[in-house]
Amino acid sequence: MNDVDVAVQLGVDPKTVRCWISGRKPHPRHRNALARLTGWSTRDLWPNMPQPIEPAARPDEIRTIHPHRAAVPADAWLHLFTGAEREIGILAYSALFLAEDPGVSAILRDQVKAGVRVRIALGQPSGLQVAGRGSEEGIDDGMSARIRTAFVGFRPVVEAGAELRLHDTVLYNSIYRADDEILVNAHVYGHPASHAPVFHLRQRSGQGMATTYLDSFERVWSTSREARLEPARQTARSHAALTTHATGP
Repeated sequence: MNDVDVAVQLGVDPKTVRCWISGRKPHPRHRNALARLTGWSTRDLWPNMPQPIEPAARPDEIRTIHPHRAAVPADAWLHLFTGAEREIGILAYSALFLAEDPGVSAILRDQVKAGVRVRIALGQPSGLQVAGRGSEEGIDDGMSARIRTAFVGFRPVVEAGAELRLHDTVLYNSIYRADDEILVNAHVYGHPASHAPVFHLRQRSGQGMATTYLDSFERVWSTSREARLEPARQTARSHAALTTHATGP
C-alpha cells in the first residue's frame, strides 16, 4: 500500500499522506482511521504523542459537575450528610450557607449522636489568608464577619460533639465529605465560592481525584488549631467568640 492508496482510503490528497510520512502529525479524525488501516496502534504510529486515556481505564469518580454552587440542589447537601456512616468533613473559609441551614444543623447533630465523626475547619477570622480572600472578593472585612456569623450557626453542632478547628491556609477549594462522597467547591479569583463550580466525586480507590482532595483536607486539618466556643452571651445581637488552644498543631 503506497501513499496514493492511503489517500484514496481516507479521502485526502496524497501530498497530505506524504506530509504525515515525513513527520507531520495527522488531524485527530485521521489518526484512528490510519491505525485501523495499517493495523498498528496509535501509540506505535506516534510514540511521542500524548495518548488519550482509554474509556475502560478512566476512573469512574466524577458523579456530577455543577456550574456553580448555587446550582447544587438544596437537598443534595442534606442527602450528602445524611448518608455518612463514618465521618463528615467540612473545610471552608466560612461555610455560612451550611451554618445558616437549620436542616443541615439538625442532621449534623444527629450524626454526631449516632457516632459519626464530624469535623469542621473554618478560616481563622484574624488570619492573613482570610484577609487576602476578603480582599480578592472585594468584601474586605466581610469575610471575617461571615466566619464569625458561621460560628453562631455551627455552635449547636459543636456543642453536640463535633470537632471545630481554625486554619490560616490558602484554600484552592472548599471540601465537603461524607465517607467516600465528596463535593468540591472550586475557588476562583475575584469570585465568591457560590459562583464557582462544584464537582461531586466518589472515591473508588486509594488513587485518583477524590483521594487527592481528601489528602488535602487532612493536610489542612493537621495544621489547624483546635477552637473553643466561649459561652454565648445572653443578648440577641451577640456573636459567638472563638479562641484557639496554644498547644494546637
